[in-house]
Amino acid sequence: MKHLTLLLFSIVFFSLTGASHAQFDPFADDQETPKTTASLISEQKTIAPGEPFTVAMKLQIPENWHSYYVNPGLLGEPITIEWDLPEGFTAGEIQWPTPHIAQMLGMNTYGYTHTVYYPITITPSANLPLGKDIQIKLKAKWQICDDNNCVYEPDSGEFGRYSVTVTTGEKSVLNEATANDFTSAQKNLPIHAADWTFSSSDTGDTITLHITPPQGVQLSDGHVFFFDNDQQTDAQKKQTLTQSGDTYTLTIARNKGNDIDDTPGPVLKKLAGILSVNDGHKAYLVDTPLGDAPATTLKAATAGKLLGVIGGMLLGGLILNLMPCVFPVIGLKIMGFAQQAGEEKNKIVLHGITFAAGVLISFWVLSGILLTLRNAALKGSGQEVGWGYQLQDPYVVLILLLLMFIMGLNMFGVFEIGTKATGVGGDLMNKKGLAGSFFSGVLATVVATPCSAPFLGAAIGTAFALPNIQFMLAFTGMAAGLALPYLLLSMFPQLVKKLPRPGPWMESFKQAMSFLLFATAGYLLWVYVGQTGLPFMLNIMIGLSALATGTWIYGRWNLPFKSNRVRWTAKALATLFIVSGIMICLPPKKSSIKWDPWSQTKVEQLHLEGTPVFVDFTAQWCLTCQVNKKRAYPEDVAALFKEYGIVALKGDKTNPSPEIEKALQKLGRTAIPVNVLYIPGKDDPIITPEILNADYMKKLITENLKKTQKQ
Repeated sequence: MKHLTLLLFSIVFFSLTGASHAQFDPFADDQETPKTTASLISEQKTIAPGEPFTVAMKLQIPENWHSYYVNPGLLGEPITIEWDLPEGFTAGEIQWPTPHIAQMLGMNTYGYTHTVYYPITITPSANLPLGKDIQIKLKAKWQICDDNNCVYEPDSGEFGRYSVTVTTGEKSVLNEATANDFTSAQKNLPIHAADWTFSSSDTGDTITLHITPPQGVQLSDGHVFFFDNDQQTDAQKKQTLTQSGDTYTLTIARNKGNDIDDTPGPVLKKLAGILSVNDGHKAYLVDTPLGDAPATTLKAATAGKLLGVIGGMLLGGLILNLMPCVFPVIGLKIMGFAQQAGEEKNKIVLHGITFAAGVLISFWVLSGILLTLRNAALKGSGQEVGWGYQLQDPYVVLILLLLMFIMGLNMFGVFEIGTKATGVGGDLMNKKGLAGSFFSGVLATVVATPCSAPFLGAAIGTAFALPNIQFMLAFTGMAAGLALPYLLLSMFPQLVKKLPRPGPWMESFKQAMSFLLFATAGYLLWVYVGQTGLPFMLNIMIGLSALATGTWIYGRWNLPFKSNRVRWTAKALATLFIVSGIMICLPPKKSSIKWDPWSQTKVEQLHLEGTPVFVDFTAQWCLTCQVNKKRAYPEDVAALFKEYGIVALKGDKTNPSPEIEKALQKLGRTAIPVNVLYIPGKDDPIITPEILNADYMKKLITENLKKTQKQ
């Protein structure tokens, strides 16, 4: 199948390029295919003997067409140059500008649009006679493509001849006629950054590029991309950025071939290319040795050391029962003891053993996942994990948040699940007995693991360095510590008998415990907002309110003495509110627009540089502002921001800001939202309507801006 796909793609691709050779395309319009305007230019009009100078091939590519980077990413041919230099002259390598990702037949390619410069350093002979004209000559050919056609240039795949004349003199003199060209060329070249540190490793399936930027520089996933020079990486796969301390790791799939071209890329001892940062606003040259991912040898601990680790983990598990995250569950356990005090001894023991089994099995599942990820990390996959890692996933945090919130509402009496829902698992525990005790153990594990005692970090760190079996034994020790109090109480019923007998106090105690569950939900809400962003908190609060309304409707009208019509109506409305609330709370898809903090100085600087700027004056308490964020910036609008080179700035007025007030007064506004587009070359910005939507934003951008010239 792969070979068939490759054959079909090749037929299409080469028929397109072949048609351009023959100047015939049965699907083309009658108009002639546009052509690139090419020239060779020099930065100096006068050169000095032995002193290097710069020339550049300048290609002015037709609208909607693109040329190719040294690594085209898929199929395509970059520029090829052959020199015809005077005796004693030498030419350096092409200095490749920072490319961007283009599309050809639905696949990613690396290339350039509009005007592109390929600078090359020329070193003349040290024995040049002065006052003479010297011709710098070369032959060049390249390929350009649009979405449907490819053309070999300048003459159907044949080399074109280009030259530039310079004069020799005692000192070099800049060519004023090409000064703007070389300024533009310099802006698009990656730079050698002495204050950035790069290293790389190869796992066989992925290449990891480790990046340590200067202090204060922040990188974000989705806005950093590495273009390699040698086709070692797969242009069709997503590159993922993660952070550990001051170092970022960019994980890149190795080029193993694809459905279009199943030829794998080369395996080299170095990684060379261009690191594009902030969507190409900055770019840095990378040239670093590419070695195997460092192997980690795990040595088995001695019996004494292993017992010490297990003992430390056991003690840590015991202490977890006193941690704030677990304390609400302890209250629920005590209620379970009180309920079981009048039952047979063997039943109490069986509940205790089942609870311990729930703890152990859920601990083993979490530890097994953690062990798998630990081993993957040791193989150099770039994934760094730690205990409590489940709270790194916003979906896991949301599930725990909703669980704690719903259980708190249940315990407070907003609604009841069954008539004896007083233990962990509620109706599940009371109606299905042992299943409820097992669920109690699972819940205790999920809630407890992030709350390691302060000294437990050393024991966990030691356990992480153990081989697989010893690793699992160590974490089994922690599970045993967490389950031990419940198991002991169930095995010694005389201790249970000392607990207060069931009575009216239990309802008050149950309601009191609900506040601990609400406090835990509040902590999880804090974590969730940190993951989804403060602007999303309004959605979460509305969603939780809808969910609470649904449970209240269920508890208020779904009662045994109500008519079937009332009960079914209550169930339908409750389901509607609860499902809607959960949907509203789901993690948002992060916008790919990068919003930088606003300042008037930054606006003026970018405006002088000819960069379009969009400013959003907003605040957390501004409801219209939050609605705009949801409606106005979908991915197609974000793509236009990138395509037109718009820098997005956010002026946050959540707290008083005299600087923002002054800017609003200058714009003739006193209240927010205020959104402003600054257009290069125009003094007066465009102030948008207060209510925005995606269609308006598209029209605003396409009708007032030109596509960026940045490559």
